[in-house]
Amino acid sequence: MTVGEVVLESLTTGVITEAEVGWLASHQESFSRAEEAAAIRLGRLMDDGEVNLGCRIANSDTARAQSHHQHVLIDWIEPLGRNRGAVAA
Repeated sequence: MTVGEVVLESLTTGVITEAEVGWLASHQESFSRAEEAAAIRLGRLMDDGEVNLGCRIANSDTARAQSHHQHVLIDWIEPLGRNRGAVAA
């Protein structure tokens, strides 16, 4: 899990799970400055009621949802997160 994954999923669905909030709280000491800013922004969205603590119900069109998630992971999260600075072969 990365901060980017949590933020994008929360913004997309309007929901953040208890496990995600726990992960953010337990890993905050290792966040970069940009990740810290994103987590703070997410907290403000929760305070404003735009992102709510809850659970997500699986989409009935699971294949489409997984395809969308894979697209977001490859095109948005990876360039900013885990593989940042990795040299392509």
